[in-house]
Amino acid sequence: MSGVWVFKNGIIRLNEGSTMDQQSGRKKMLVHLPTGQVVSSYSLLRQMLMELGWEIYYGDIELLQFHKPSSIDLISLPKDFYKFNSVYMYDIVVKNPNVFLVRDC
Repeated sequence: MSGVWVFKNGIIRLNEGSTMDQQSGRKKMLVHLPTGQVVSSYSLLRQMLMELGWEIYYGDIELLQFHKPSSIDLISLPKDFYKFNSVYMYDIVVKNPNVFLVRDC
């Protein structure tokens, strides 16, 4: 279960699939710096990560995961691209410095 807890009119509710970025109106996008291309799908992201030496990791059927054999790093993403938010984007940026960047839309 993931999302943002919202308190409104004396009621607290979990908005699943919602992020702080969406709540504040600031949408983010992940940009591949060498090409300037916006990551718009998992198939595109998979291709970019595999070119960088990442491999698909089959450790959890609930997640889409990538592992880099030369490190201990693991990138875990929700299976549904709709739930791909800035938290996951920044994880990719930290593990691939100077290759990806998170920008406001």
